[in-house]
Amino acid sequence: MRIRLDLGYDGTDFSGWAAQPGRRTVEEVLATGLGTILRLPRPPKLTVAGRTDAGVHARAQVAHVDVPREVWERVPGRSDRPPAAALLTRLAGVLPGDVRVHGASIAPAGFDARFSAVHRRYAYRISDHPAGAPPLRRRDVLSHRRPLDAAAMSAAATTLTGLNDFAAFCKHREGATTIRTLITYEWRRDEDGLLVATVLADAFCHSMVRALVGAVLPVGEGRRPVSWPAQILTAARRDPHVTVVPPHGLVLEEVGYPADAELAARAREARAVRTLGG
Repeated sequence: MRIRLDLGYDGTDFSGWAAQPGRRTVEEVLATGLGTILRLPRPPKLTVAGRTDAGVHARAQVAHVDVPREVWERVPGRSDRPPAAALLTRLAGVLPGDVRVHGASIAPAGFDARFSAVHRRYAYRISDHPAGAPPLRRRDVLSHRRPLDAAAMSAAATTLTGLNDFAAFCKHREGATTIRTLITYEWRRDEDGLLVATVLADAFCHSMVRALVGAVLPVGEGRRPVSWPAQILTAARRDPHVTVVPPHGLVLEEVGYPADAELAARAREARAVRTLGG
């Protein structure tokens, strides 16, 4: 059976999602907890919607795990609770406080946490207040020492949307495509005066969101024109003048999926190599 897991985590003390020898990662912690509860001989393999980097947070991450039916049905033990409800309670008892699974369900046919997703939405938060980020937000808000113009940053950000080769904003990985559809990229100030970016795309390559944020900061400071990030995009290569901002201001806010009947087709489409022609 394929089980969908909805979870959130504070990425501060994790070396990202993906399991790495000798490192504390979200995948390793969650898989170990699942293996203990499900009484498996080894931690199960997890597939995740977005492999977040070290220090990046998630409010609405999605993963799936495949388990034998008999294993799933024995999760409640002697209680009369459904397996999904019992799993949430039992995971809360074994997982550390910086990761929580808040949803579990039997996945519909064709569901793949990674390949069935149609979009991922991230937020990046910055404080340009002279005093810096509020103390209670220091783990998820970047302090910026210069005042920023949110309108100018948003104007520059929108020039990057659409189907493009984002090689200029991605860390190079051999054999990996950098073609993505950036659906939304905008900035606003929230009620607390924080600058908040909304970055929505079909998928993201390594360090892409943090580089997109770094590309508009000089515009917000008035040091670069609104047209500058688009010029960087057109160059299709990493520019040393674009700073990849720190990870702690970045939060995965949402993963979107199509209707159940379209899940398998979406997964097949997503596995295909992307090109600018289609």
